[in-house]
Amino acid sequence: MNEQITADQLNERGHLLIGGCDAIELAHEYQTPLVVYDVSQIRQQIRAFKRVFEENDVSYAVSYASKAFAAVAMYQVVNQEGAHIDVVSGGEMYTAIQAGFPMERASFHGNNKSYDELVMAVKNHVGVIVVDNFHEIDLLSQVLNELGARTKVMIRITPGISAHTNKYIQTGQVDSKFGFDLASGQADEALQRVLANSRMDLIGLHAHIGSQIFEVAGFEGVANKLVKVADHWQKKFGYQAKVINVGGGFGIRYVKDDQPLRPEQFVDAIIKAIKKAVKPTNLGKPAIWIEPGRSIVGPAGYNLYTVGSRKDLPGLKSYVTVDGGMGDNIRPALYQAKYETVLASDPQAPLTEHVRLAGKYCESGDILCQDQALPKTKPGDILAMLDTGAYGYSMASNYNRNPRPAVVFAENGHSQVVIKRESFADLTHLDQPYE
Repeated sequence: MNEQITADQLNERGHLLIGGCDAIELAHEYQTPLVVYDVSQIRQQIRAFKRVFEENDVSYAVSYASKAFAAVAMYQVVNQEGAHIDVVSGGEMYTAIQAGFPMERASFHGNNKSYDELVMAVKNHVGVIVVDNFHEIDLLSQVLNELGARTKVMIRITPGISAHTNKYIQTGQVDSKFGFDLASGQADEALQRVLANSRMDLIGLHAHIGSQIFEVAGFEGVANKLVKVADHWQKKFGYQAKVINVGGGFGIRYVKDDQPLRPEQFVDAIIKAIKKAVKPTNLGKPAIWIEPGRSIVGPAGYNLYTVGSRKDLPGLKSYVTVDGGMGDNIRPALYQAKYETVLASDPQAPLTEHVRLAGKYCESGDILCQDQALPKTKPGDILAMLDTGAYGYSMASNYNRNPRPAVVFAENGHSQVVIKRESFADLTHLDQPYE
């Protein structure tokens, strides 16, 4: 039995429900591979984050880190819930604009923003640009001068805190491509350059220590470090930060060995740490911003696959192959991410074997799970991989010239395609004949 599937996620036929919709019926209606989101779960997590701030009586912004999953429909849901977004590219920014998202509630991140992206951000009145390096300060200054515009900015620092997470997703330690270093004086110099520019309105400072973090200590550490920096900036340069942005990275459960706190528990600890740290200072009550992505969409997402071929080898785990793989979820191949998978027609069926769940892509490394406990399966069965809502579709590719899957939103028993399945024609529409 799978502990992640509760009784209320099953219908009278014993099938998995996603947003009140039968997963088997979704697979048949929209075909597989298919990405499905339970929209009510997204809403509930955003509301839980907002509630913890309101209970602590602090000004705040819950800014959805849209690199986890960006789509017009996703930005619409975030807007309906009154949250902010952060974008990290012109493409994410454009998608949010197409969704009608109020861009004054958007933050623009990135360690190598282009001239054109900064022009786009300024022209579309993006709420705050998080400056990451000296080149960007100069480039943004050029853009603002050319457009005769002003913008709000934050300064991103590297706080020198390494969270307990995969080395590829650590972003807060000193040796990082992101942000201004503290010890070398880079952050102080960045502050002075921004304050000297009348077209930049510095509202605060930002840090992000990594992703899929399970321990509160790292977040409490970065909260204290940011307050310390803000206090230093006030005493030495007379600058008072209005916003302290601690980023995101709150861990979620993927497999039974994962035992994270609820995401809002991390935030409660952050708020209390900042409140305590500012008491002996003259910083007042700065607003606290967070940037959750994975914790908002990860648990709400499911990948549905159809079982195809099987390979049995004496003395070895069998390979059970599905009609998707690294093209729609590269995380297992990229950094050995783990997921749990259930039989959609009977998620609580007795588990009878351990198999390797393989994808269809022409790579020996295209294994979605090296050791998946399943009931006996047959070709045509529908499998549901759980908690795939973050960084699955957003990192999807057309490797082997396979179309990317459709994305469906399910809520209150209603389902709707929000990203169409790519066709073979879509794969060649940018190709040009060589003459």
